[in-house]
Amino acid sequence: MGDVETYGDVEGFKYGPRSTMRSSSRNRNIERRAEYLQADQCMPPPLDDGSMDRIWFIKDGCGLACVFVTWMLVFYAEFVVVFVMLIPGQHLMYSIINGIIFNALAFLALASHSRAMLTDPGAVPKGNATKEFIESLQLKPGQVVYKCPKCCSIKPERAHHCSVCKRCIRKMDHHCPWVNNCVGENNQKYFVLFTMYIALISLHALTMVCFHFLYCFEEEWLKCSSFSPPSTVILLILLCFEGLLFLIFTAVMFGTQVHSICSDETGIERLKNETVTWQKTLGWAGMKAAFDGDFSLGWFNPFSGLRCRKRAQACGDRPDMSRREAAVVEVPAE
Repeated sequence: MGDVETYGDVEGFKYGPRSTMRSSSRNRNIERRAEYLQADQCMPPPLDDGSMDRIWFIKDGCGLACVFVTWMLVFYAEFVVVFVMLIPGQHLMYSIINGIIFNALAFLALASHSRAMLTDPGAVPKGNATKEFIESLQLKPGQVVYKCPKCCSIKPERAHHCSVCKRCIRKMDHHCPWVNNCVGENNQKYFVLFTMYIALISLHALTMVCFHFLYCFEEEWLKCSSFSPPSTVILLILLCFEGLLFLIFTAVMFGTQVHSICSDETGIERLKNETVTWQKTLGWAGMKAAFDGDFSLGWFNPFSGLRCRKRAQACGDRPDMSRREAAVVEVPAE
């Protein structure tokens, strides 16, 4: 990356003499150039954003279709497990125990999915790149803040703009259409739980399908299901295919997310090969930070809320400028 030329007087704010700076503070694979801050194009943010207290919902057709498919597939698995395998079963305790386990895991999976979808992933307030907000930051000569031209936001460290959510998201890992939301700082826990519970119910369903086939081969097919033998076989094969596909997919996603948490490096940061300019929280400490505390049953609870960390870091009021180096820079859209 080449030098970036900046000017000390940006829309009336004097941050220091004309100077040049290296783009190593952000190290994105894009060209940066300083521009005058068009404060008149940015609407002031609301006085109290309240993003942590409101339900977050993305109106995206593709994402909503993926959400519908996800829930329908879980309900299909529920139907086959309960009405094809467990209720017609000859062993009452086997049906009760497996029914409780499967339904509990399915409930936790859908609850985790809902929390991942309806939780603000860490959106930066829109339109806070105003003269008044810049003045309130009390910048020192030589400091720099970054402005996103898409949402008129001052971008904190490690924030990226999502073209679907139309917001800058803190520690954005990726946008997942299956939860119709970005996976970011505030909802990564719920996404990890969603992938884990889907993988578990997929494994459980596959195991029960194998036992049911063995049971039906030993007994008469008419006794092992309330459906006709051809219908039973088709339903079980479809469930087996669904379970295998989702087991592989969600297990890989679960492992990727845990690795991302333990290495304190998001998917976007790895993809862009960004140089680390932040203090990493690695391994078990990273897991405790992502799951909001020491290891407990609360880690597996999709209903436990993530406490709002320092408001400057988690609620989007002010960006972290501890590593800024020069003036106001408008970062090209990602």
